[in-house]
Amino acid sequence: MTAPSLHITLVTETFAPEINGVASTLEYLCEGLRSRGHRVDVVRPRHAQDRGLGDDVMLCRGWPIPGYPGLQWGESSGRRLVRHWRSRRPDVVYVATPGPLGLSALRAARLLGIVVVSGFHTNFQKYAAQSGLGLLTRVVTHYLRWFHNRTHMTLVPSHGQRLELQRRGFERLHLLARGVDGQLFHPARRSLTLRQSWGLAEGDLAVIHVGRLSREKNLDLLARTFSHLQAQYPQRVMKLIVVGDGGRRSNLQQRMPEAIFCGALRGEVLAEHYASGDIFVFPSLTETFGNVVLEAQASGLAVVAYDEAAAAQHIRHGHSGTLAMPGDEAAFLEAAGWLLENEENLRRVRLNARRHASRQGWAAIVEQFEKQLSGACYLTSSVALANTAAPLRGR
Repeated sequence: MTAPSLHITLVTETFAPEINGVASTLEYLCEGLRSRGHRVDVVRPRHAQDRGLGDDVMLCRGWPIPGYPGLQWGESSGRRLVRHWRSRRPDVVYVATPGPLGLSALRAARLLGIVVVSGFHTNFQKYAAQSGLGLLTRVVTHYLRWFHNRTHMTLVPSHGQRLELQRRGFERLHLLARGVDGQLFHPARRSLTLRQSWGLAEGDLAVIHVGRLSREKNLDLLARTFSHLQAQYPQRVMKLIVVGDGGRRSNLQQRMPEAIFCGALRGEVLAEHYASGDIFVFPSLTETFGNVVLEAQASGLAVVAYDEAAAAQHIRHGHSGTLAMPGDEAAFLEAAGWLLENEENLRRVRLNARRHASRQGWAAIVEQFEKQLSGACYLTSSVALANTAAPLRGR
């Protein structure tokens, strides 16, 4: 049964064509809701390439985030949003980011009595911890808890994330997993021409990493993992392929001069790069989910990752990938090396990874998201109706 059509406003400080997991997730959710008959407006910062946008997009000024090229904070826009929503009132506002724009949207929606659902898409408190400043971590965690607890519900991408936030005092947490486009990310996109351009022949190995090249992604371990594989299997020809951009790119290029840096990629070109790899190394410890794990699995790659977020949900160690306990670098290196102990290990893991990921499409995720937004609207309207009727029953 299809849910009644809703007018949904999505507020975010990152959206396509920006390249990151949050922007990608929101794009799939937005298009999925529209395909199911809902009206979806987007409030976001302005991009330099914006041209000919419709009236379903409201733009605000954006401010660059130091150290994160291409990413922005959205300007606080409370008064504009109040005026806009008074004339075009949405049924529900989904706030995806807790920056200045997200905060002003929360306040405007609460002022007008509009239902607000929030999403926990980024581990800002872990980013703060990476700086080594305990006080900053506590301040960020306090703000995030204050922010999310003022919404009707907060959607989190994994069971582990929900448990962690519950321990920190976050309330009304509900699970909204992530999916993958199994037609776009597919082993059939493997390109011998691309592999040859990397200097690889049939039977050689492409060790690939896809993601933002920034401090919190633990990329020193990427370099150590590749060096470990080269030392352990000197007879194998292998190349390290790095897809992505960010503040650490120049530093990593100096440290790994033989690696091939491809920059940020999207769409079919990105899918071709995934499928042309063999092993995907993902050393991050700060993910709320990590969409790239599913994208790599859908492309038929053997993923090496820490046992948390997407990897914890979608990898069975030794079957559809390899895992290490979070922070155990020796185990991480061992997990990577195990894949090359014999040809059957790598072949079986890659096959099982694709089989698993092919069942993780976006359709079921979008349907769940629709039910959560509809449920928040229904619950709020029911409470409002009960509160209105209460004085009458008392007469």
